[in-house]
Amino acid sequence: MGTISGMFDSIQRWLLPVLEDEVGELTEKQKEFVMVVEAMDLEKYLPEFCWAGLGRKRKSRLSLLKGFVAKSVFGYQNTKMMREAVKGNVTTRRLCGWERECDVPSEPTFSRAFAEFAKSGLPQRIHEGMVKKHLGEKLVGHISRDSTAIEAREKSVKKDKSNVSKSERRLAVQPNRSLVENLSELPKACDWGAKYDSNGNKMTWRGYKLHIDTMDGDVPVSAYLTSASMHDSQAAIPLMQMSHERVVSLYDLMDSAYDAPEIREFSAKLNHVAIIDYNKRRGEAKEFDPAQKLRYNERSAAERVNSNLKDNYGGGNVRVQGHAKVFAHLMFGIIAITANQLYNMLL
Repeated sequence: MGTISGMFDSIQRWLLPVLEDEVGELTEKQKEFVMVVEAMDLEKYLPEFCWAGLGRKRKSRLSLLKGFVAKSVFGYQNTKMMREAVKGNVTTRRLCGWERECDVPSEPTFSRAFAEFAKSGLPQRIHEGMVKKHLGEKLVGHISRDSTAIEAREKSVKKDKSNVSKSERRLAVQPNRSLVENLSELPKACDWGAKYDSNGNKMTWRGYKLHIDTMDGDVPVSAYLTSASMHDSQAAIPLMQMSHERVVSLYDLMDSAYDAPEIREFSAKLNHVAIIDYNKRRGEAKEFDPAQKLRYNERSAAERVNSNLKDNYGGGNVRVQGHAKVFAHLMFGIIAITANQLYNMLL
C-alpha cells in the first residue's frame, strides 16, 4: 500500500491545493475525479492512441479518456449529457484538459474514441495495472466472488443450443487451460438471464452478467462480462486465474451457485481455502463450522460493490451496445470504485 499511500499524501498536500489555486474551489465530486485520474497512470497507456502523423491530427485521447472517467464519477447518463455538463462547468472542463468550451470535441469524436478504448480493452488494462501496482505485494485475506445482472438496450441473440453442451463440459476442461483460452470460450452475446432473489422470486433481464472478484475493503480485483444466461459457476475458474495473477489471497468465498468439485479443487490447487455455501440440490445440506461461518460473512463485500456500481457508477444505466462497449462502460465504474476504496483504506 506504500505507493497509494504516497500518492494520496501528494494529492492531499500539494495537488489539490495547486489545482484550487488555478481553477477555484473544488467540489467533493471534482476532488474524487482528480484522485481517480491520478490513480490510473493514464499517460502509460496512451502512446498507442497517439497521432502517427498521417491524416488529420486527432483530438487529445488523454482529455477524451478523462471525459469518460468524469462520466462515471459524476454519474452522467450518457455521453451527450457528459459533454454538455463538461462544457458548461469551467472547473470540470479544465480538469479534463479543455480550456475553452469550443475545445470540447463533438459527440461523434467522443463516440469514436470510446469505440477505440473499448476495442483495445483499455479500461480493463488500466484496472489490472492499478491492482498490480497498489496491491500486488499485499496479502489479501478474502476474495469474494459474485455476479450481477446488467440490463442492456439491445436485441438479444437466439439461444445457441450448442452452448448447453459446452457449459456441461466447461468446468471439466477449464482447470487445464490458460486464462486466455478460458475467457475466449465464454459466451459474450446479449441474451436473457434469470435468477432468484433472496426471497425466492424469479427475476429475468435482457443483457449481460458481470462477474467480479472483490477483496477485503470492497476493492474490485478482477471482473469479466458474459452473456446473461451463463451460469455463475462457469466464470469461477477464469476469475480465480485472473485474480491469482494480480494478488496473493488466502480464502475464496462463494455462494451455493459455485458449489462444484472442480471449483473447490482448483481453489486448493492455488493454495487457497474455498469456503463455498453448500447447494442443497447436491445432497444433504451442510452447515459451516463457526470459523467458516464468520469468514463467509465477509462475502457481503461483493454485494456492496455490485450495489455501488449500479447505484453510483453507471452499472444500472447502460446505453452503449455490444459486449466490448458495455464491458468498457462498466469498467470505468469499476476503476472509480477501486480508486476510491484504495484511498478509503488509508483513512
